[in-house]
Amino acid sequence: MRYEEFIGQVLHRARLGSRAEAERAIRATLETLAERLVGGEPHDLAAQLPPELAGYLELPDAGIGAKLTLDEFFEVVSMREGVDLPDATFHARVVIGVLTEAVSLGEIQDVRVQLPAAFAQLFNVANEGDLPEITSL
Repeated sequence: MRYEEFIGQVLHRARLGSRAEAERAIRATLETLAERLVGGEPHDLAAQLPPELAGYLELPDAGIGAKLTLDEFFEVVSMREGVDLPDATFHARVVIGVLTEAVSLGEIQDVRVQLPAAFAQLFNVANEGDLPEITSL
């Protein structure tokens, strides 16, 4: 998936008002995900994305395996994105949904095995941003 398409999908599905808002949501989510993953997994994921997105997964703290619960993950995304927690939660879920369409199923499976079971809800996104209920908030 091209960068412009990724941005457009997040913008549309999250019903954001501007490209800048979509970019903030993407950056906050991918940076936080990269910190939650271990070892070279952020780099492997980045290899399947356009360079503009890959950079968010290859920052110095990528691969540190931060022990974040799902709730803490959303709190970090909220802080980084600069929006309230319910909005950040929705945006992060949309970003992960688009991410699952942008990379191979095998790569998504590699990411999922590194995350606690509660994170599985992030990857259960229907098309057009329809999101199942999250049980941990």
